[in-house]
Amino acid sequence: MNILVTGAAGYIGSVVSERLISEGHTVYGIDNYDNSKPGGAYPGVNFTEGSILEREWLIDYVAENPVDAVFHFAAEALIPISMADPGRAFHKNITGSINLAEAMIKNNVKNLIFSSTAACYGTPRNIPIKEDDPLDPINPYGESKLAFERMLPWYASAHGLRHVSLRYFNACGATESRGEDRVYENHIIPIALEAIMGKRDHFSVFGTKYPTPDGTCVRDYVHVSDIAEAHILALKEMDIANGKAYSLGSGKGYSVLELIESVRRVTGKDLKVVMGDIRPGDPATLIASYEKIHTDLGWEPKIPELDDMVESAYKWRVAHPNGYVV
Repeated sequence: MNILVTGAAGYIGSVVSERLISEGHTVYGIDNYDNSKPGGAYPGVNFTEGSILEREWLIDYVAENPVDAVFHFAAEALIPISMADPGRAFHKNITGSINLAEAMIKNNVKNLIFSSTAACYGTPRNIPIKEDDPLDPINPYGESKLAFERMLPWYASAHGLRHVSLRYFNACGATESRGEDRVYENHIIPIALEAIMGKRDHFSVFGTKYPTPDGTCVRDYVHVSDIAEAHILALKEMDIANGKAYSLGSGKGYSVLELIESVRRVTGKDLKVVMGDIRPGDPATLIASYEKIHTDLGWEPKIPELDDMVESAYKWRVAHPNGYVV
């Protein structure tokens, strides 16, 4: 198939592109480098620099390329930025996504795999979180992703758009060639590794008084290769998955302090830690139930242990100390 990947130079977009190409698909990729870097797109991607906010350009781009399905990753994903400037998140994640949907409809492209987020759930009522639990975001990032999720059934009823939303928990890890290299890093593991490797003065812990066993946030980490696998399955099994949303996680929760110990254990190095205040928009605990996607599509994490996730990220960092250098 011919797959369009938006955000193809970004972390998850590049890993999913790698997997698609390994399976014989042709990948067309776009990215405007808002928070990614030249060189991030996987070699073999038919890459074009461009933005989903450029509506007419996007419509023409889809018209000019043979697209059978779209994997949509392009987004404003920094929660602190969304809290400070909600309009930025709404503009890119809602307006940009609408532009993409319109480009697909005008060019009769019917299959969309949407990169959503666990932030749709907000502060969970139940642990682990299931897809039919309340959707009540507590930050503009989650609100913007959920807004587009809620639009998709209307596009389906009006235009026959087939769609699957994948709500990631904390994406992490790396493949041998693809890892995390952003302009503004916001993921906890690469931030910790940058501190270990001397690129940051310290590692900050935001909040030590959450209602958790050690007072720090608890998160569910899912390896980026497992996320890629979920995308492949969703496309292959579109007849089953169409119209559904799935949570992607390991089903396990680790606190920030447990993550710190994992980084120390894997790298064999010390990590200077500074305790800070709670950040607005951060729930205390997020742990996924992946029962639904396991039942429907047979997906389960192949790399479920935190140390293994950290190790893969560390190996990539050591092999690519300057990230993607073109």
